[in-house]
Amino acid sequence: MSNKTIGIIVGSLRKESFNKSIANYVASLIPAEYEAKFIDISDVDMFNQDLEDNPPTSWTRLREDVKAADAYLFFTPEYNRSVPAVLKNVLDVASRPYGQNVWAHKPAGIVSVSMGGIAAFGANHHLRQTLAFLDVYPLQQPEAYIGNVMGLLDDKGNLVNEDTKNFMKSYVDAFTAWVEKF
Repeated sequence: MSNKTIGIIVGSLRKESFNKSIANYVASLIPAEYEAKFIDISDVDMFNQDLEDNPPTSWTRLREDVKAADAYLFFTPEYNRSVPAVLKNVLDVASRPYGQNVWAHKPAGIVSVSMGGIAAFGANHHLRQTLAFLDVYPLQQPEAYIGNVMGLLDDKGNLVNEDTKNFMKSYVDAFTAWVEKF
């Protein structure tokens, strides 16, 4: 295995985000041959095509961070059966201007995390649709849906459920094998 950077993108901006808790745990499982790098999306200006000729600095930084990653791990909650606006915005910003999509031709993994029992299934699949259009290659199996997350974390946001820990380890193993195919 060669050194590769895995860009971690958390689609929740909440300070005590469940997705961030799971992302932190997953980052700790990534083998030493990889660099896990969280890509900050909290300050990315909303996409507006009128700004493409003179992009905000947040767009430039995001595009550079996305381009520098060899693969992506997305962690998303579900808002109204889809991905949060902040996550969709960064997908749009880094895929523009037309013909300059910095996401393309790279592998990805999707972990959806929710307080509910269906584990952000809708968001997971909406994200897959968008990534397919952006020419990103999401890991197909195993899929990662983490439902009822409040019962899996302690009061400090640490993952404590052993079954979930074991699943996430197997997910990271499958994901890194997927990354190596590219």
